[in-house]
Amino acid sequence: MYTKEMTKKKDKKEPEEFYEVPGELFSKEFLKRFHGQEDVDRFMNDLHSKLYEQLLNAEMDEHLGYEKNSTEGDNSGNSRNGSYNKTIQTLHGEAGINVPRDRNGEFEPVIIPKHANKGMSLEKLVISLYAKGLSTSDIEDELRDIYQINLSSSAISIITNKVTQAALEWQNRPLERQYFVVWMDGIVFKVRDGGKVINKTVYLCVGLDKTGHKEVLGMWVGKAESSSFWMSVLSDLKARGVEDILITCTDNLNGFTDTIRTVFPHAATQICVVHQIRNSCKYVAWKDLKEFTADMKNIYGAINKEAALAALDDFEKKWKSKYMYAVRSWRNNWEDLTTFFEFPIDIRRIIYTTNLIENLNGKIRKYTKTKLSYPNDDAVKKSVYLAIGEIEKKWTVPIRNWGIVLNQFIAIFEDRILL
Repeated sequence: MYTKEMTKKKDKKEPEEFYEVPGELFSKEFLKRFHGQEDVDRFMNDLHSKLYEQLLNAEMDEHLGYEKNSTEGDNSGNSRNGSYNKTIQTLHGEAGINVPRDRNGEFEPVIIPKHANKGMSLEKLVISLYAKGLSTSDIEDELRDIYQINLSSSAISIITNKVTQAALEWQNRPLERQYFVVWMDGIVFKVRDGGKVINKTVYLCVGLDKTGHKEVLGMWVGKAESSSFWMSVLSDLKARGVEDILITCTDNLNGFTDTIRTVFPHAATQICVVHQIRNSCKYVAWKDLKEFTADMKNIYGAINKEAALAALDDFEKKWKSKYMYAVRSWRNNWEDLTTFFEFPIDIRRIIYTTNLIENLNGKIRKYTKTKLSYPNDDAVKKSVYLAIGEIEKKWTVPIRNWGIVLNQFIAIFEDRILL
């Protein structure tokens, strides 16, 4: 019910069609303009359009850091660059809106995301902001300051807690029977445990399926990266339907490759060459580093395994007396470091390093950088799950030259491919 207090005239004169009188939302003259449902739908669409445009312009203000026509934007490095028309779906049909854009092309609207044709619900808006690293109090401020929406921190927590169930369902979903390549690595977070804040590792697996698309297969939280924990991770993959992995790519954790062979005995195992290089360079003097890394490049950059072995012999003769540990490490891991030489160049490029999953870890860090520590394991899982969801939105196309790579896999693993 509308009261006199609610319908009191504001200092700023309202547009005529929205003029309010005591006891009525609209004037009688205004209501005479409606002759049926079609007129009502047209009016509601127009109302939705105006609302969304106001919200989008508010987002642009926040993105640029200054309001439209403000002198604060002078020489700021970015500015508004007009708008483009977009058709969206509302409860009352299609509506056209003008979406603002910036000169640098960096504006990513939240209320109506790019490539979406529907306005975001409040629940999705809250979860989207949470996924970008905002705390519940930050989201409360953001909704109030930008969208003029008052939502308490407790209500926001209720919404974000729904993510925990979604993450659990995602973690337990069935997987493909076979993955051509699986990359494995861990990312460390600070998590409160038993009254102390300690380092915990979120273990991640990324699979390359038969269509050439990447997919995060799951995440597992442990206190330290170890071969025994990876055993439980691999067992979980198998329990969720993975029958075979053609090639695995991992760091050089001691005993990791033996663990993989225990669960997936036919998988080819490749230790990340980049990890090997980093570990080899840890104790090399700065004055030797450039020459040392150039000699290592002769090993992994060789045309085949025989040439690589010859380069390793030269490397050993030159550096063994000074850096015995580095040389011994290459010798001890030789078979798993050189698995990629068994494959054509196109496959070599995607398996000789875990850069793909390290790139994923870097992007997760970008979304979670505002969280210095997490209160428990569920909180870190929720945060990483949302970050993965944001990242996977851009994994829409197969890896480069997938047609060629697929045919090479079929030729090499002819008896094992499950298409």
